[in-house]
Amino acid sequence: MDLFDLTGKKALVTGGSRGLGRAMAEALLEAGAEVIITGVSNRVLKTAAELQENGYPVSGLSFDLTKREEIKKSFQKVMAEFEGQLDILVNNAGIQRRNKAEEFSEKDWDDVIEVNLNSVFILSQLAAKEMIKNDGGKIINIASLLSFFGGYTVPAYAASKGGVAQLTKALANEWAAKGINVNAVAPGYMDTDMNTALVNNPERNELIMSRIPAGRWGKPEDMKGIVIFLASKASNYLNGAVIPVDGGYLGR
Repeated sequence: MDLFDLTGKKALVTGGSRGLGRAMAEALLEAGAEVIITGVSNRVLKTAAELQENGYPVSGLSFDLTKREEIKKSFQKVMAEFEGQLDILVNNAGIQRRNKAEEFSEKDWDDVIEVNLNSVFILSQLAAKEMIKNDGGKIINIASLLSFFGGYTVPAYAASKGGVAQLTKALANEWAAKGINVNAVAPGYMDTDMNTALVNNPERNELIMSRIPAGRWGKPEDMKGIVIFLASKASNYLNGAVIPVDGGYLGR
């Protein structure tokens, strides 16, 4: 099982205070990594404290992914805490806005693209510069089933996640030879806060469930295995992949 051992590795997980991000951060910690989780509110500090109670080497950092200079300053704080070592970046943070396409506001569009796509590029670029100095690393982006299809009333989210999938491939093309594996996970329909509107809509819920061969919505813990795989040397020859974790939805 040495293939999956992350002892001594240092990881940054954005959006790690709840849902999929928290589960993935916990998985990295369980595999031996030291982790910094980020969030937009002080909830991230509470989550870090809860994980620390279990003996994990984790800390929380609050900053706003819509503010580019704040991202850069916060990244420097991460590098200072990690003493110049960053092995794993999980670009998980994301936001959602729902409205009919003809009524979708420019502000909502800009906010979603800024958090879900622009910040992914900025953080990946910052991380890659450090990883290149240290003989490589792992960048794990969180795409979506909407990287493959368009959805309803979520034009900005679909555009951003389509962009994440293509960005993953583009960065892998440039950085694979430099020892950096860039891959993405495309979660299926997950029972998290972001999908409350769908879970609580009987018609949409039934439609979604009817197409999931596994017969259930995904749970945050369903992301644990894939993130450990992509963060470890088990995936050293995997580059530019977008891997669905969807209970079989795309194959239906």
